[in-house]
Parts: sequence; structure tokens; C-alpha cells
Amino acid sequence: MQRIMSKKRAVEIIENFPRSGVLVVGDIMADHFIWGKVSRISPEAPVPVVEVEKDNFTLGGCANVLNNIHVMGGRVHLAGVVGSDETGRRLLSEFRSRGVDTGGIVVEAGRPTTLKTRIVAHGQQVVRFDRENCKPVQARSVRKILSYIESLRDDLQALVVSDYNKGVVTRSLLEGIRKVIAGRPIFTCVDPTQRDFSVSQGFDIVTPNHHEAGYAAGEEMQNGQDCIRIGMKLLQQFDFKALLMTRGEEGMSLFERNGRMRHTAFPAEAREVFDVTGAGDTVIGVLALSMAAGASFREAAYLANHAAGIVVGKAGTATVTREEMKSAL
Repeated sequence: MQRIMSKKRAVEIIENFPRSGVLVVGDIMADHFIWGKVSRISPEAPVPVVEVEKDNFTLGGCANVLNNIHVMGGRVHLAGVVGSDETGRRLLSEFRSRGVDTGGIVVEAGRPTTLKTRIVAHGQQVVRFDRENCKPVQARSVRKILSYIESLRDDLQALVVSDYNKGVVTRSLLEGIRKVIAGRPIFTCVDPTQRDFSVSQGFDIVTPNHHEAGYAAGEEMQNGQDCIRIGMKLLQQFDFKALLMTRGEEGMSLFERNGRMRHTAFPAEAREVFDVTGAGDTVIGVLALSMAAGASFREAAYLANHAAGIVVGKAGTATVTREEMKSAL
């Protein structure tokens, strides 16, 4: 693959991260990992008995996107919804401990904060159980989020919509965001789960995985040629400036409008894949932060690909530092 940019240019962009303002909007979640080992099968049922050794609580969903940007040194803000429960209170405490403004986080009484609990034994996930409510959030919550975005819009270089299909990212929210930031030089990107990409019309870039891209195109993706054809089809069908398709062990594919359609392939950078949990959050977080710092689409995708290659080599929901990024270039 041709070299996208020099190490000097990459470091220049990374060094600009602390001067870059990014807002993350979407489904705030918590990830709870329970780690242990298995040495026997339960006498009560044919299931393994996990002897718990430790557990940890981490930021998940769009909160993990925020955490990736925060660890990279970006000036990051967050907007979304949590419930009036212990998980919601713990998340708010986690945000404040990082110096993140919680003014854009709406607390909805009676709605549980999304919590994903994973039990891991000997490095392998045994089971996951979720506590959540995926119904659309209240209209007043959408209005509060839009009001918060309006208060920040003059201090932002990028805005990320991180959709996990948990009820925050609705058509009315996306339409409201477009109106609030209209005419301002804010780079916008959407990480979608909805099959109808038309709801994201008007945003600069979408970052679906290959499954989501195939669903949106109404086609099955079986090989690299299918990937290129479907990526070009989606970019032509919708008015995005670019589309970044993540493809697992095959890396990523960037499709741009640059006078004509252009495709750039980014082979996977991971030397060893340990855990892919949250890798998509790292991709969109580093992509948006890089664009906010002055990168082109290709430069931002290049840096995001390197960051993903680092994070999948770590256990659990992980992040990447600027120092790690520089060492990997």
C-alpha cells in the first residue's frame, strides 16, 4: 500500500490533538467485566463455574468514544442520556473525574442506564448479559441535547454521532443537529447501526462495518470486490463526502468524493488480535479527532487504522495514548 503520509506529518497532527474540540453524541453505556477461571462444571446444570478473580467497570458505547478522545488529549464533550440509577450515577462520577463537562448528559427517571456485563475466563468471553431499554428517549431529552450542542457549537471542530441503537440517536435528533450546526465549519461523522443511511444525510462521513454497509445496500458482501462495489454504491446514493468501512481482519476501506470516487484500502495493522471490544469506538474517535486537528480524510483514516491495530491487542474495552500512536507509526 502506498504511504499516506510521512511520520513527521502524522506527529504534527497528533500534537495538535489538545487544541481540537470534539463533541460526542449518542448512546452512553457502561461495560462491566468479570474476570476469572474455570476448573469445573456446575452440578446444577451443564455450565462452567467461573471462579471470580477481579472485575472492572469501564466506559462503553459513545462514552468509550469520548474516553478514546480524552486519553488522546482532545478537548472532548459528551451529550446523551443515562438513567437515575446506580450505573448512571457511577458514570457521571467517572466523567467528572476526567474533567468532562456533564452539562450535556440528561438523566431520565425510570429508564435504566445501559449496562453490559461480560464474564471472561482464561481470556475468553463466557457470557454477556445486558440491562437496557432501547425505546426512543423522551422528546424533552432531545431538546436538552440540542440546546447543549448549540451552546458549544462555536468551540467545536468536530462532532461524532455514535449510534448503538439504544434510543438516543433518532431522526429528530439528527435533523436537529444538522440545523444547529448549519453553516459552521464543524466536521461531522456518524457511526451508524440503522440500516437506513438516509437518516444520516448531510453529515460528512459515516463509518459502518462491512455487515452494516451490506445491509444498507441491500446486498451480501462476500469478498473485497463486493466491498468496493458496495462502498461506491452507498457513496453515490447518499450525499456523504466520504464513507469509511471497517472490515475486521481485512482492515478498512475509505471511499471519498474527490472530483471522482476514490477508494483507499488500509490493511489491518494488528500484529495479534486479543480483543475487538470497542475497536470501532477507537476508530471513529481517532478519525474525528484527527479531522478536528486538520487531517484530510485519508490521513485521519490512516491514523484511525493504526489506533485500532493497537487497541485490539489489549484486553477489554481499551484506549490508545498519543505516545503509543507515535511509536506505532
